[in-house]
Amino acid sequence: MPPRRSHKKSRAGCRRCKARKIKCDEVHPRCGNCVKHGVPCDFEHPEVLADLQAAAAAASQTPSTPATTVNFGSPIVPSAGSLSLTGSAPLTRSLPPPPMSTTTAPGHRLLELKLMHHYTVMTCKTFTFTAPVTEDIWKITVPNLAFSGSQHLADSILAVAALHLRSINPNDKEIVRASHAYMAASLEEYSATLNQGINHTNAEALFLTAALIAFQSTATRVFMKDEGLSISSSSTTSSSSSSDPTKPRPHQQPGCYAIPFTWFHSFQGVKAITAASWQYLRVSPVVTQVINSQAALQLDFRTGPETFFGHLLEGLEEELNNPPTSFDARVPLTSRPLPPPNSADHISATRQAYQHAVAVLNWAHKIPHKGAPLAFPATVSKRFIELLEERRPRALAILACFFALLKSLDGVWWLQGMARREVLGVVSLFNSDFFGPDAYRKWWPHLEWAMRIALYEPGRDGGQNGVNGNGNGQGGMPIPPEIWGSDWFAEERALAEQGREQGDYFGHIELLSQMSSAVNSIPTVPEYAAMMAGARGMR
Repeated sequence: MPPRRSHKKSRAGCRRCKARKIKCDEVHPRCGNCVKHGVPCDFEHPEVLADLQAAAAAASQTPSTPATTVNFGSPIVPSAGSLSLTGSAPLTRSLPPPPMSTTTAPGHRLLELKLMHHYTVMTCKTFTFTAPVTEDIWKITVPNLAFSGSQHLADSILAVAALHLRSINPNDKEIVRASHAYMAASLEEYSATLNQGINHTNAEALFLTAALIAFQSTATRVFMKDEGLSISSSSTTSSSSSSDPTKPRPHQQPGCYAIPFTWFHSFQGVKAITAASWQYLRVSPVVTQVINSQAALQLDFRTGPETFFGHLLEGLEEELNNPPTSFDARVPLTSRPLPPPNSADHISATRQAYQHAVAVLNWAHKIPHKGAPLAFPATVSKRFIELLEERRPRALAILACFFALLKSLDGVWWLQGMARREVLGVVSLFNSDFFGPDAYRKWWPHLEWAMRIALYEPGRDGGQNGVNGNGNGQGGMPIPPEIWGSDWFAEERALAEQGREQGDYFGHIELLSQMSSAVNSIPTVPEYAAMMAGARGMR
């Protein structure tokens, strides 16, 4: 009798192979036998082990189905499948998807717990530095809404927390990957929900997700190195007015500053969602409290030198009567056709866009410590964003002044260093060949204040950068009035007196919702969804 051929015993095989008393090849995540028979393997589905043990003890006993939960792990570890085992035929019968605790790898569950803990302990407070009354909303109510089944809100919470941790530990590769994964997942789910329509069941969560996406887009800008990037061709498209369409224009060449249009579109999205779902949001105690915590817009539309930024409108009428022809016209991100450049409607829209943007700057300049500058990207008109897309010098000068206003919030982690970098980037466009040799000299008087504020460095004994290294401060000490141009707290008291007569932010939105002209300046939800889809593609 020939000697018995040597073989290796399977001591770590899957439970199914052991139950059938056959050799398991121990291949992960599914052994060969389970693949061959098309059944779940406890290597891939650890929960199958408990089901098999229960089935062996009592084949007639059916385990209860776990409650549905929000699957936080989906952006990083997709659900492994929906097959499981129960009942009297445990080897062939399928069950609903397993709960989060068994579909998410333990390491990723710990990561998500870490992110949620960081959000509730630290991150949520950085959204409420100007309105502490809303801290419980962002800390307790918002997560509870996510737990109720809003996947896009859950992913947005984890994305913002990951970005905050990334600002503290920029070399943590796991956190970097998590920030990208959860941002992409939240945008995808959010866009899908928007396309399905807004109703009374999802309006609240969509509004809060839109706000968190705006925070995401701002924080992401902190980690970007735009100085070495050309303007993205995916966001705007050059027209055929160029003499040589195959030759890149100066502002499209590598090294040219890129305007953060994604940031503007995300803030505009908050406005779009608010307008589209106001009938539901106006009766939401959560949303109304968030809205009313913001400083009410008190705009002064005077165009003379008596306002701080009135100089930005000098020569406007002459420019409107003699529209420039040398600019590289660009196709707007919205699909809505524009009126002819020289038409009365087009000229009027351009005039109003500039005047409104400057009025917002004048208001924000008075109370920057209350977060007023952040209203600028959300409240400017679509026409103003189109003027930025066209790289109009006046629009860029206004943009530089807006970025300079953010210096007052330099202690907030998601705005740290933004004023300096963005102002220098905008001013660099005036030094390029695109505007011609005289542009810098002509526009420097309108850029001087922005440059002075962007480069301002307080002394060691005080200043607005007196916060901890994590950037969790509230913006720090005010910039001296002789440098800033106004006394923040004196202006705050004056505006508070006026505000008692004009009403709160909620009343402002109520009024706008009844004005067709205001509604027409807001991007529609389909337009906004398209913008978000484009932003998701660029990530």
